[in-house]
Amino acid sequence: MLAEGTSIHYFNILRHWRMFFLPPPPFGHLPQIPTNFSRNLGEGGWGLRTTTMHRIIIFANGELLDLEKARALLRPDDFILCADGGTRHAFAFGVKPNLIIGDMDSVEKETLKKLQDDGVEIELFPRDKDETDLELALNKAVEMNPEEVIIAAALGGRIDQTLANIALISNTQYAVRNIRLDDGVEEIFLCRTQAEVRGRSGDLVSLIPWGEPVYGVRTENLKWRLNGETLYSDKSRGISNEMTDDTASIKIESGLLLVVHTRNS
Repeated sequence: MLAEGTSIHYFNILRHWRMFFLPPPPFGHLPQIPTNFSRNLGEGGWGLRTTTMHRIIIFANGELLDLEKARALLRPDDFILCADGGTRHAFAFGVKPNLIIGDMDSVEKETLKKLQDDGVEIELFPRDKDETDLELALNKAVEMNPEEVIIAAALGGRIDQTLANIALISNTQYAVRNIRLDDGVEEIFLCRTQAEVRGRSGDLVSLIPWGEPVYGVRTENLKWRLNGETLYSDKSRGISNEMTDDTASIKIESGLLLVVHTRNS
């Protein structure tokens, strides 16, 4: 087992358009440059430019109620980030993690050793810490500046963990990020100004004010349309609406609105 506080890195170049500069070659002796290198004339050197990170899948250590529907979320080019025990879900789907973060109290020593031997990057944290493994994983994902982050296996199991996971994405530091919890059956995300739900006609959509009242709620393609109305956190007005098309739209004037989309098929 790794010592606490150890962080293993294998030349991580997954920073958004990060440049790593090398000294310029001698005149008349230009090296053969790989296709992922580019010349930076302003610095007078040669730089390595990474491609944009499109999507990160974070596996938490919760339960997945429908493995096949969860598997359907995955794409071949996803970056797989496991929060400690979430590694078991990557194994179940036969995908190799790109990165594992946490205190590793939920991963067997033999499994961890095999992952290290396979070149998987591991960031080890002490067991006594202020953040959950999922929060550490989400912070790391945000550092990588992806276009989208999907957190799987964060909705099943312990109710305290589920509530904490939902609350986690309400953090204002993630306000400009496209982050959602999704287990293939249900997806949960926050609407701060406007949002779109993609699914099928007949899917259920619940709109839940997060904390304070949400004002000026307007919806399109939901069976019970809202037209500039106010939703309150101690009322159930926004529960179990129904999509009438494959997409539905939501707009709000102020507040924070939790959107829960339940797929019927």
